[in-house]
Amino acid sequence: MAQGIYIYDTKNTFTAWLGFSFSLNSTDYQGSINFIGADPILIKTRDISVVGGIGDFFMHRGIAAINTDAYEGEEYFMLKVDIKFYECW
Repeated sequence: MAQGIYIYDTKNTFTAWLGFSFSLNSTDYQGSINFIGADPILIKTRDISVVGGIGDFFMHRGIAAINTDAYEGEEYFMLKVDIKFYECW
């Protein structure tokens, strides 16, 4: 499950500010991962910061590569996220 905010922040290009959290509750992982940063939606692959988490992801840092898998205007969108951690406690 993912929850968060998309704020469209410019008038000239289609860019958003993104802040969201992935909640994981499985037999492998328990906790959440937090993301924040600018998301220039028209670029195919965007990088966004991993700024922490809770549970198994406590104090994690890294980069998430985001790709838009599906997009239907304001109605629906689906993201593919590839996460690379570089600091884990």
